Amino acid sequence: MNYNFTQSIASLAPSAIREILKYSGVPGMISFAAGNPSPEAFPIKDIEKITKKILKNNPVAALQYSITEGYAPLRDTMKKYMSEKWNSFSDDDELIITSGAQQVMDLMTKAFVEKGDTIICEKPTFIGSLNAFRSYGANLVGVEVDNDGMNILSLEKALKENKNAKFIYTIPNFQNPSGVTMSYEKRKEVYSLAKKYGVLILEDNPYGEIRFAGENIPNIKSLDNEGLVVYAGSFSKVLSPGMRVGYAIANKQVIAKLTVCKQTSDVHTTALTQMITNEFMNTVDFEKHLQKIREIYRKKANLMMKLMDEEFDGKITYNKVEGGLFIWCKLPKNVDMMDFCTRAIKEKQVALVPGSAFLIDENEECHEFRTNYSTPTEEQLITGMQKLGELVKEI
Repeated sequence: MNYNFTQSIASLAPSAIREILKYSGVPGMISFAAGNPSPEAFPIKDIEKITKKILKNNPVAALQYSITEGYAPLRDTMKKYMSEKWNSFSDDDELIITSGAQQVMDLMTKAFVEKGDTIICEKPTFIGSLNAFRSYGANLVGVEVDNDGMNILSLEKALKENKNAKFIYTIPNFQNPSGVTMSYEKRKEVYSLAKKYGVLILEDNPYGEIRFAGENIPNIKSLDNEGLVVYAGSFSKVLSPGMRVGYAIANKQVIAKLTVCKQTSDVHTTALTQMITNEFMNTVDFEKHLQKIREIYRKKANLMMKLMDEEFDGKITYNKVEGGLFIWCKLPKNVDMMDFCTRAIKEKQVALVPGSAFLIDENEECHEFRTNYSTPTEEQLITGMQKLGELVKEI
């Protein structure tokens, strides 16, 4: 039978990252391609204890249908947390619990973007968000990422040239894939431009809590006094990605529409995992837990960067990171990036993510690739980087 998929879905290709991850199961393969939290970071005993408590004391609520907006105690917990720690929740705002932060990208596009409308994105940016935007037929316009965030001149040019732009999508902290953090000055400039041109900002912040060096920078949402910023947060990197608990903070009118959109997709996020998350936030020392995670990633990131300095011999440069999960590497212009990544897998059994996977146009010239340090063990980091060093010597 001939299946007539919609034009926007028919044009979607499988995620390059997910395709590469298939190699992870090959015996002996070392994967620097994933973006999974380290298994050491999971608070397994705490979650086991909390789950038993919930299923003993409140099993029906944990197993029954819940409301679309999310488990009320968790919503209250997160409103207070985001207000007190990050100044990112106001009286005009509301909060919805989502099935991971990825769902926020889908709901935002569903709520605001007609086919052909423009979304302005960082270039490069997260492939999962790009595919969510593409699935609704959005016109994607990329803005280069400098060492301190989006290029402001390019951003304003994109806003001038695309009158139908609906929102600016940014990952301001330890951007995926570049690892770059947007400066406070640029955050203020991005917000000012959004205000000037009447567009929303979708601030995606899955990595902000795992800063292991340097100083925290206020969220763009903390600058928002006109309801322009939709903030997407997640427990995937700080608690568990398998639990699929994320959230969005935005003006009450926006959250009301996102709620209706969510009702057409999954009705509500899993009640049990919301209850576990709320209990964890209120009975476990969350800041102590975060410090543990940060220390794990500080050690791994510093080890990978040290090995890059030793093994790459200056031929491959990279962005030094102060948090997050990724390091963005740049090959010499005379080296074919896809060939290098393919050889790394086939000859050295080291999986990397081609940088082109994070571009709006995957056929655009690209000399970068992404590595991840959170998933491999320290032994795998050492062995894998030594193997890449062998390949580097041949280019």
